[in-house]
Amino acid sequence: MDAVARIKAIVAGHPIVIFMKGTPRFPMCGFSSRAVQALEAADATYHAVNVLDDPEIRASLPKFSNWPTFPQVFLQGELIGGCDIVEDLHAAGELKRMAADVAVNGP
Repeated sequence: MDAVARIKAIVAGHPIVIFMKGTPRFPMCGFSSRAVQALEAADATYHAVNVLDDPEIRASLPKFSNWPTFPQVFLQGELIGGCDIVEDLHAAGELKRMAADVAVNGP
């Protein structure tokens, strides 16, 4: 399976996905750390993909999503954005609502 097909399968298989540098427990960049903190503060259940462990996904994701940086957060198959957007959604209370909607309604 090529990288784009794997990305599509990951995004389709999980209601909320964060493609990040490192892991939620051990983030390898400040932006990834801040995005994880926002997701966790919003009580979101999410799937994390460490792009540092998979060079093909790391190279292919920016082309797939048309978003050049990491982290990238997808909600129900759609890119919602990176660190700043996730933090803004959290500050506005929207991230918690979005995560709750996904939990109730499923993917």
